[in-house]
Amino acid sequence: MNKYINIKGKLIDLSSPCVMGVINVTPDSFYKKSRVENIDEIANRVKSMIDDGATIIDIGACSSRPGAVLPSEDVEKERLNDILRTISSYFPDIILSLDTFRSSIAEWAVQNYNVAIINDISGGTMDENMFSVISKLKVPYVLMHMRGTPKNMQTFTNYNNVVNEVIYELSEKYNRLKTLGINDIIIDPGFGFSKTLEQNYELLKNLHYFRIFDEPILVGLSRKSMIYKLLNITPDDALCGTTALNIVALEKGTNILRVHDVKEAVQVIKIWKQLK
Repeated sequence: MNKYINIKGKLIDLSSPCVMGVINVTPDSFYKKSRVENIDEIANRVKSMIDDGATIIDIGACSSRPGAVLPSEDVEKERLNDILRTISSYFPDIILSLDTFRSSIAEWAVQNYNVAIINDISGGTMDENMFSVISKLKVPYVLMHMRGTPKNMQTFTNYNNVVNEVIYELSEKYNRLKTLGINDIIIDPGFGFSKTLEQNYELLKNLHYFRIFDEPILVGLSRKSMIYKLLNITPDDALCGTTALNIVALEKGTNILRVHDVKEAVQVIKIWKQLK
């Protein structure tokens, strides 16, 4: 399995799983403690994540919770501008990922700031120019599975076989990316995006089948509804459930854990590696 990604000419080895810490600069993220609204708070949050062992920091300015109304391009850029400038200036050595579905935002961020990875929840479906822009930028691309948009995605959960169909739909986009000469691709099954609670667990149970792509696998399970709805709790109380699912994900071959709680995820990886 290919466990390397090229970050600005440097090969990053993902054979040992790593942690991607989540920073949301949105007013309506589903997990309120992940929201940050001022520069000092963001800088402190990023420093804490780095100190706790994060390898990658993922910045997002568009909430992707079910039913979310997407901000305009100008609003997204305005939310990101000072934040990206601050992080790229204060933490130049961190691998910075941008969670955006807009090719223009991706291009702007890579060219003007230290953004090294584009994390696209739509897998190129919400901006037809995204794949060609990624080909030009030559940065790693997180290819995630979703049907529809965050506003209507939960109306597209009609699968005959969720595992087979998610793999098939990802493979179509994966082949297009490869045709465009994009070699650094990270696969994300899209937990919580256009899937029911039961379908999310079916995907996780069969996550090892996604190794067919021969690419690094990223999962974002942190505090999601598949945990808190099953347990009848809130996102604030879903850390233990997140930890349990992250262990399963590691067993199934995950290379990157995308989380809100970096320290706990790093501890999970250390324990898992010791067991191995």
